[in-house]
Order: sequence, then C-alpha cells, then structure tokens
Amino acid sequence: MSRISLVTLVVDDYDEAIAFYTGALGFDLVEDEPRPGGSRWVVVRPPGEAGTGLLLARAGDDAQRARVGDQTGGRVGFFLHTDDFAGDHERMRAAGVTFLEEPRHETYGSVVVFEDLYGNRWDLLGRPA
Repeated sequence: MSRISLVTLVVDDYDEAIAFYTGALGFDLVEDEPRPGGSRWVVVRPPGEAGTGLLLARAGDDAQRARVGDQTGGRVGFFLHTDDFAGDHERMRAAGVTFLEEPRHETYGSVVVFEDLYGNRWDLLGRPA
C-alpha cells in the first residue's frame, strides 16, 4: 500500500510558520530537527492525524521565495476537514486567520475559504448537517 505522508509548504521563516500552524490552526508540531546549512526538518499535522502532514520548508533561493504564498497560482490548494466546523471556524477567526468569505453550506458539507499567513488558500470543510 502507498500513501502520501508529507506535502511541502515553502515558507519565509520556520518559527513564524510553526507559530501559525500550531497556534492559529491548532496543528501539532511533530518534528523540528536541525539540518546542515541552517535548515530544519519541520513537520506539522492536525491533532490526531497519523497520516499526511506538512513539511514546512524555508525558501532557500529567489525562485523558492517567489513561490511563498502562491504555490497553487491563487487556487485553493489545501483542504482541512473538521468534525466541528462552527467551533473551528470561530476559534480560527478569533486567532486572526483571514477568511475570504462567509461560510457556505453545500450538499457536500460546510465550507469556507481562508488564507494561511503567507496567502496560500485553504478550504475548511465540515460534514453535511
């Protein structure tokens, strides 16, 4: 069996990215190990998630810095499912997360688009009522 274990997210700064993902989004910091040349191996995951995580990778050159915040060309590129849509939406809003719309209730569930601290777009998704 195969599975995706990590998705790289290029960031400007390790510590500010860790603070956002663990503070505002409530993710767990799973790994933070120094690597050669001053880089770090930093992995965050939603609480209780044993599968896919985000590898927070600091941009190392101009080409990578140009991609920070626009890794998917302005499209929603990340999808965060929750069992408590209203509660997580409110907690994230109170933590300063930027939401680009009001929550919508679709046939597939509740959804609202938000941006991470760099401008990458995410969907917060809840199950249908």
